[in-house]
Amino acid sequence: MQDLHLIPATGFVRLKQILAPVGPIPVSKSTWWAGIKDGRFPKPLKLGARVTVWRAEDIHALIKTGVPVDGA
Repeated sequence: MQDLHLIPATGFVRLKQILAPVGPIPVSKSTWWAGIKDGRFPKPLKLGARVTVWRAEDIHALIKTGVPVDGA
């Protein structure tokens, strides 16, 4: 996976750090949000009205187990 160093070992990450082309997860935003809704991807945390983050540990676990895409 590319640019895994952008995901810290612990803490929080924003969506642009997670998704390609900057981040290591090669899916579109719409696929990401659909995956959250159906349970394939980790649920976000809301830090404020306009701040959505994910736990870095959850993203590392997702990368380690593999990213299910297109219903796979």
